[in-house]
Amino acid sequence: MPKLVGLMAMDAREAAESGGVLLAAPDRPDFPRTVVDYVVRQYPPPGAEVPRGTVVTVWFDFGEGEGGGGAGVHEPRLPCPGGGGIQRELDEPGDPYAVAGFGSLC
Repeated sequence: MPKLVGLMAMDAREAAESGGVLLAAPDRPDFPRTVVDYVVRQYPPPGAEVPRGTVVTVWFDFGEGEGGGGAGVHEPRLPCPGGGGIQRELDEPGDPYAVAGFGSLC
């Protein structure tokens, strides 16, 4: 299975053809005419063993004015440590010696 993620649509079609697989794009009904949109996801994943002629599903990024939502970027959150063990006593709010901006991540 070739890696198609990161390729433009026309390059993904060429890579799929040379790899002996077929492409399907459920989010692009005009996929045969799609040229410069980039593949952002594929299934089966790159490197998977598939028989010749397998249909590979690819998804593209949204173009200008498409999609919507605007949820923004969500950075991963690390899990907070458990509540057990000895914890240090926190300073009272309004401590004049507290350094602003260096709070806990949890």
